[in-house]
Amino acid sequence: MYIQTHNSLTAIDQRYVELSEVLRLSRAAFIRKVVLPGALPGFFLGLRLSVTGAWLTLIVVEGINAVTGLGKMMYNAQNYGQSDVILVGLVVYAVFGLLSDAGLRRLERRALAWRKTLGG
Repeated sequence: MYIQTHNSLTAIDQRYVELSEVLRLSRAAFIRKVVLPGALPGFFLGLRLSVTGAWLTLIVVEGINAVTGLGKMMYNAQNYGQSDVILVGLVVYAVFGLLSDAGLRRLERRALAWRKTLGG
């Protein structure tokens, strides 16, 4: 998340910074009108990538070292050859991942409603 946010901050168009200096914006106005709009797209991209990494980490750790839960259930199903239980577990993980990504996309759409994109 930090890398994406930092990248978007360093990619703010220099013309906006110069314009804010010419208009003599206060520090708070500069942050509100230039820095935040420039940083939010990268922040949300980093957030979505971080949530994806968190889900993948959860799946791996729960599969390796779980005492109870979905990962343990899938691990036991693998030992007993119950492929239907494994498939259900994968579908549950997929639904959780899709729901978290959809929630973040909705939050991003609301926070960046002002932004013009190629997608509409």
